[in-house]
Amino acid sequence: MGTTMSMALTVRPLFLPGSCGISGSRSICKKNHHLVGFNLRNHLEKPKGASSICCSLSTEKDPLLPSIQQLADARLIYSVSAALGHNKESHPECSARVPAIVTALDKNFRGSEILELANFKSATIEDIANVHDKAYVYGLEKAMDEASASGLIFIEGSGPTYATSTTFQDSLFAAGAGMALVDSVVMSRLTAFLSNVMDYMHQVAASRNTLDPPTGFALIRPPGHHAVPKGPMGFCVFGNVAIAARHAQRAHGLKRVFIIDFDVHHGNGTNDAFYDDPDIFFLSTHQDGSYPGTGKISDIGKGKGEGTTLNLPLPGGSGDIAMRSAFEEIIVPCVQRFKPDLILVSAGYDAHVLDPLANLQFTTGTYYSLAKDIKRLAKEVCGGRCVFFLEGGYNLESLSSSVADSFRALLGEESLASEFDNPAYLYDEPMRKVRAAIDRAKSIHCL
Repeated sequence: MGTTMSMALTVRPLFLPGSCGISGSRSICKKNHHLVGFNLRNHLEKPKGASSICCSLSTEKDPLLPSIQQLADARLIYSVSAALGHNKESHPECSARVPAIVTALDKNFRGSEILELANFKSATIEDIANVHDKAYVYGLEKAMDEASASGLIFIEGSGPTYATSTTFQDSLFAAGAGMALVDSVVMSRLTAFLSNVMDYMHQVAASRNTLDPPTGFALIRPPGHHAVPKGPMGFCVFGNVAIAARHAQRAHGLKRVFIIDFDVHHGNGTNDAFYDDPDIFFLSTHQDGSYPGTGKISDIGKGKGEGTTLNLPLPGGSGDIAMRSAFEEIIVPCVQRFKPDLILVSAGYDAHVLDPLANLQFTTGTYYSLAKDIKRLAKEVCGGRCVFFLEGGYNLESLSSSVADSFRALLGEESLASEFDNPAYLYDEPMRKVRAAIDRAKSIHCL
């Protein structure tokens, strides 16, 4: 449909199903089945007793959002925030990371099915304060004067997290890039619906006759999943995924969000932000005993959030077989039982066998499978609404090739992992220890 038509649509109400999950119960095996994902077609009228929000959508051009036609054509939307000014020479989390990925993407991807979200706003301090203490946010902003005078400062005491004069603005921009992708993915489902309706009314075939939204991928830094509510940690400044989850709830009325974190290190910041929240499920797979030493299998949430945190520490040497088992036996049933409205992914590529900071054996093919399977799972449970966020990954070759293969998976293309992966680097996985960890997690969470 053309963008010359001016039409305002008010959908009233958009049904928000009631809360489900474990609510203060000591047994985390309590199962719930009454929550269904948001579906515009099913909820144009308000069921008796349901809560509601108002949603207005105009087809008039918003310069910060893709056009309806672009959203209809796209299968993958990505944003880039390279934070080139946030850099320390010889530091693993350096400014070369995102450009290396973009270079790999430029060599491999063209066409209307992949769309860069080039215009987006920085997150506001209020957006950040939905997750982080305001004292920390304002303190970091003030510290930029010192960083400007010194060139570089460390903001985590004796820890590895640094700041330059641009770090505060770079971090706001990174968080804003993730929020904008959530906006685009959520709104694309509505625009696809409207496009199909208008095409039907005018007897014009839709360019992509589906309500499946594109998947989002935020190529951003600094990373975020270690940043705790009170401050920075482990290369991370603001919790990008956590901020996006709160944004999805507050801006779009998406009540339940599932966060999958497959970084090699435990996402302790995201874990802490939602530890007592029954509406945000945090699931982390990570190397047992690695930095920061958190994410025990017995950590399951507290209070009303008991049971909506699942930590699966994998023994060193775990690889493709271990992750495939964890996905099918842990991640899939957890997501299916929780029935989220949106899936967010902390996509860390530092579990790759070539990465220098840990000791797992993921391959480029592992990451292809993860992206493909998560996309399939999102389509099954929440209408395809899913956004990936770059976290770790410090070998530039394995990082860029693995992200590129993740893009292929999200676009429905064949993997090229065999061109990069070398089986000679791999050794036998400790499957007995892997099996013990998976079985224990299944027992604790009644999977």
